[in-house]
Amino acid sequence: MINSQEIKIGTCIRMDGKVWVCIDFQHRKPGKGNTVMNTKLKNVADGRVLERTFQIGFKLEDVRVERRPYQYLYEDATGCIFMNQETFEQVPIAKENVTGGQYMKEGDVVEVVTDTTDGTILLAEMPAKTTLKITHSEPGVKGNTATNATKPATLETGAEVRVPLFVNEGETIQVDTRDGSYLGRVSE
Repeated sequence: MINSQEIKIGTCIRMDGKVWVCIDFQHRKPGKGNTVMNTKLKNVADGRVLERTFQIGFKLEDVRVERRPYQYLYEDATGCIFMNQETFEQVPIAKENVTGGQYMKEGDVVEVVTDTTDGTILLAEMPAKTTLKITHSEPGVKGNTATNATKPATLETGAEVRVPLFVNEGETIQVDTRDGSYLGRVSE
């Protein structure tokens, strides 16, 4: 059991018989009354997001997790196939359980979160930043750079992101896998 004030991003808890992972939290002290913990929790099984407020000192059932690096191999009917880099065991994980999965390409190493009590795989997380090549992008219009103008660009994984006008097709860029934002160009 853990106290509600110990919840951080990535903490897994069991609530109502389901496993939830914290994706956002805020420690809040209102003018009157007790301090509360506002949390945004994501259901590991179906991806549903729930906002829940806990009083400080409220006891929650903690889920002990283990994080291990797995390499993404390919996708088939069972889901995305990952290989444990230590035991070379291959496991399927549904694409909706991979955080940032639309930016994942073959060979990428992700962090797989496993429940230590029964060994079930809860979710997989892409690194916060990844580099991808732009496969399609409209050319930028000259003279349209007075504001922070952006244009859509299709990446090698099929995902679409907004990039500045000066970024062209064929260039390699860095993308934030948590929100899909453009971070910068990468020189090869």
